[in-house]
Amino acid sequence: MKFVRLSATTSRPARDSARRYGRWIAASLAALIIVSATSCRTTPAPHSDQRYVQQLQPLLEQFVQWQEIPGLAIGIIENNQLVYAHAFGVRHLGRSAEPLTTRSLFHMASITKPFVATAIMQLVERGVVALDAPVVKYLPYFRIADDRYSQITVRQMVTHTSGIPDVEDYEWDKPQYDDGALERYVRSLTNQKLLFAPGERVQYSNMAFEILGDVVAKASGEAFDDYVQRHILAPLQMTDSTLLLKQANATLLTWGHELDEQGAPFPSPVFPYNRMHSPSSNLHSNVLDMARWAISNMNGGELEGHRILQASTHDMMWKPAHQLGGPGEDGRIGAVGISWWLGVYRGTRMITHEGGDTGYRTDLVLLPDKRIAVVWMENADWAANDNSLTRAALDVALGYTPSPIRTRRTIESTLPTYQRKGIDAALNQYRMLRNGPRAELYAFDEGGLNAFGRYLIRQGNLRDAIRAFETNVEMYPASGKAADALATAYEMDHNVSQAIRMYETAVKLDPTLSHAKDRLQQLKR
Repeated sequence: MKFVRLSATTSRPARDSARRYGRWIAASLAALIIVSATSCRTTPAPHSDQRYVQQLQPLLEQFVQWQEIPGLAIGIIENNQLVYAHAFGVRHLGRSAEPLTTRSLFHMASITKPFVATAIMQLVERGVVALDAPVVKYLPYFRIADDRYSQITVRQMVTHTSGIPDVEDYEWDKPQYDDGALERYVRSLTNQKLLFAPGERVQYSNMAFEILGDVVAKASGEAFDDYVQRHILAPLQMTDSTLLLKQANATLLTWGHELDEQGAPFPSPVFPYNRMHSPSSNLHSNVLDMARWAISNMNGGELEGHRILQASTHDMMWKPAHQLGGPGEDGRIGAVGISWWLGVYRGTRMITHEGGDTGYRTDLVLLPDKRIAVVWMENADWAANDNSLTRAALDVALGYTPSPIRTRRTIESTLPTYQRKGIDAALNQYRMLRNGPRAELYAFDEGGLNAFGRYLIRQGNLRDAIRAFETNVEMYPASGKAADALATAYEMDHNVSQAIRMYETAVKLDPTLSHAKDRLQQLKR
C-alpha cells in the first residue's frame, strides 16, 4: 500500500552519542504513560466512536508498548466527520512531561507530495501551467547531464515517470531556511543523469518533486512554501500546519526517533528539515488538520464552502496514469495517478500516500466511495511498515473485525542500515538481530522480508529487492509466498526462466496461490 523512504544519514559521532543516550531512554520506556488527548482548538473535539475505543484502541495501545513507539496520533474520518482522534505517548523521549495530543505537529514526509500536485493542478486551472509542457518552459535553468532533460514534462514528473533519479542526501544536518534554497537545489542538479527515457516506466523520485516545487514558485510568482500556505492550507483552515519550520508552533512540534544497531530507541540527532527539500518532505501537520485535508479530497477539492480545485480537475488526479505491473493484491498499489497511489481495499477504491523520513513515519489512506479515511503519524521510523495498523483501522470503519496490529518489529528496522551501507549490511543486521538480546521484540518471518523487498522495488532498487527475496527463500524454504515474491521480481527483471522456476516452486509449496498459478500459465504460453 505504501511508498516510504528513509532519508539522509547522520554523522557517526552524533549517532554514537545519541545511541548512548538512547539506551538510557529505552530503559524508561516500560514506564511510558500512554496518553489519550483531545484537541484544545476552538473547534470542539469529536466524541470518539465507541467502535474504535473498544475494537481498535486496545490494539493500538499494545502496538505502541511492544514497538516502543515514543508517540502515535491517529484520526479516522467517516462521512465528512472526524469520528475518532487519539494520541499516545510523548512528543520527545527526553521530555516525558510533554504528552502527545491530537494537535501535536509531525513531520509528514512524503505526504507533502499531493500538496505539490494540488498546487500544480491549481496552476493548470489558471492556465499558467500545462501538464504536457516541458519543465524547461517554466525553469529555463533546469539542466542535467542527459540531453533528454528538455523532453521531460510536468506530467511525467508528477506521475513519477520522468526518469529523474532520487535524492541521496537530504542534508538534514545542514538545513537551509531562505527563499532561494529550492532554486539553488534545482540549479545544482547538472551532474545528474536520467535512469530511463522520460515516460518509459514508473520510478519514485523525490528529486522530481523538488523540481516541481520550483515550477510552482516560478509559475505563480510566489515562494513554493508561501504558495501552499495561501492557496491550500489557509483556505482549508489547516491552521496549525505549515511547510516552514520556523513558523511551526514550537509547543506543538514533536521530535523524531531512531533505533540504534541493537534496536534501542533514541531521539534523532537531527530534525528532518531543509527548505531545498520542502516539496518532497517538509509539511508539518497534525491529526486534526490532516482530517480536513482528507475530507476536502473526498469532496473533490472542497471543504465547508472553500474549493481549492474544481471537481473535474481533482478527478484527473485519481485516474490511473500508469499501471504497476499486473493486478495488485487487495490492499496494495496497482497504479499511480497524479502524485497519489491507487489501489483496491476489500473491493472498494483506495487512494493513498505515505511518508517516512529520519525519525518519522506517516500514512494517509482514503476510501472515497465509502467516505472513509485513516491518517496516522508517529515520531518513530521503525514500525508499521506491514500495513497492519492501517488495515485494522479501515476494517473497524468498514464493519469487519480487525486483525491484530503487528506488535513485533521486523526487517523495516534495518532500513537505516540499508540507507547507509547497502543491502548486504542490512541483511547481515537482520541475521544479527535474530540472535541478539532484543530478539523478543522482533517477528522473523517471510512476511517481513517480502515487505522489505516490495519497498526496495518501489524505490527503484530491483536488484537489491531480488537479494532480499533470495535471502527470504533461503531462510524460509517452505514458504510459497516467499517463492512467489522472488518469482515476481525475476519477472520484473526480465529473467523469465528463473521466474518460471520460482513460480513452479511457489505453486508446489502452496497450490492456493492464484497469482503464482496465473503468472506461470501466462509465461508458459
